[in-house]
Amino acid sequence: MTLPSYTMNQATFPEMYERWLVDPLFRPWAEMTLEELELSPGDRVLDIACGTGIVARVAKERLGDAGYIVGIDISSDMLAVARAVAPRIDWREGNSSDLPLHDREQFDVVVCQQGLQFFPDKPAAAAQMRRALAKDGRLAVATWRSDDEIPFFRELRRVAERHLGAIADKRYSFGDAAALEALLWDAGFHEVRSKTISRAMRFKDGAPFLRLNTMALVGMSAAGKDMGEQDRKRVVEEIVSESAPALRPYSDGSGLAFELSTNLATAKG
Repeated sequence: MTLPSYTMNQATFPEMYERWLVDPLFRPWAEMTLEELELSPGDRVLDIACGTGIVARVAKERLGDAGYIVGIDISSDMLAVARAVAPRIDWREGNSSDLPLHDREQFDVVVCQQGLQFFPDKPAAAAQMRRALAKDGRLAVATWRSDDEIPFFRELRRVAERHLGAIADKRYSFGDAAALEALLWDAGFHEVRSKTISRAMRFKDGAPFLRLNTMALVGMSAAGKDMGEQDRKRVVEEIVSESAPALRPYSDGSGLAFELSTNLATAKG
């Protein structure tokens, strides 16, 4: 998952992302996606828009030395965390529309988990995925459903919009499964299929999740982009405070729990 430049430029954000979001939010989907793709010993796996690298790391856990894993992301800060956590994986900095691949390098498995919706040129990114995938290789692309279908995130966005005006939340901007399938067919993939999957997410502590989500919303808003650092910090604190009532219906004695839905599209090379 790639997040706005405002959040990326904060020195501590990638560490916060790794500490508070990766295991409860992104690992379950990474495990599910790799199960869908049925990894085999010897597979070469590419994780596009890898962030701190959870898909690549789960693939490494499953394949060990019997596979070769590469993770690519545009953020050097996210990759610094990825390298610290898993130094034996090949981490590369690069753009989705011009992947940093070696000459004729291809992979048996290509995954893009919650990154495609952020790419400015989606057809170019899909073409690069096709270029990276070996003949008969397996592709998986996941994109969150619209937050209109995810009440918890919709409510948090509406609180933020009281301070910031309308927010185009890119995380949920490519939730149309038909559009995702069409993109992959047009890029030359075969056997394109998609399904919608909903899962219950659980956080032991909702406070860090709420703060990181608020930081992301402020960073994606037009008003937030125009603010100085102190104003951004102030508005983050105000939104976090006002969002507390929205958390209560999803909180119990053991933490925060909510439903989250994604599209998962698979295809062959």
